[in-house]
Amino acid sequence: MRAPIGQFDDATPAPDRLDTLTRPVADAVRQWHGSVPADQIVYVDTEPEWADTATFVEHYGKDLLERSANCVVVAGKRGGESTLAACVVLSTTRVDVNGAVRRQLGARKASFASMDLATGETGMEYGGITPIGLPADWPVLVDSAVVDLPYVLVGSGRRRGKLLVPGKAFAELPNAVVLEGLGVA
Repeated sequence: MRAPIGQFDDATPAPDRLDTLTRPVADAVRQWHGSVPADQIVYVDTEPEWADTATFVEHYGKDLLERSANCVVVAGKRGGESTLAACVVLSTTRVDVNGAVRRQLGARKASFASMDLATGETGMEYGGITPIGLPADWPVLVDSAVVDLPYVLVGSGRRRGKLLVPGKAFAELPNAVVLEGLGVA
């Protein structure tokens, strides 16, 4: 199959590549429901050593720079309690942790989660964390610019491989909240 964006040699509907995905991502694809059918989520094989954005777009298509999203794990703290959440923003922006995230989580302080905490809690590899398959009780904060794109490139749960996901599917993830201005220049 031909990938809907980018220039990939190997593009396959994600339900046909469950063996390649981490367990939480594979389980989420297996149990997928919503207006976007699971077979519209596409797995593309990529080289882990080309994961850096500049190198990645050089190899897989310059159009991906404006169509890629990062998923980062944040921790919001208030009164000794901590809340983990995921934030999905275009890769050309950064997460407004101290503004939009802190307000949305009702936290006094918000910061990026440590690598060990993020990978331990998600069951995914650092550099490949995706909003598909996160713990069910986590808020998933999604920048509105991500939802507006026909397809978005995001991690697959591993450093090798990516998922191409219709933008509107991010708004339908469990506990998803679409926010204007979550990603800032």
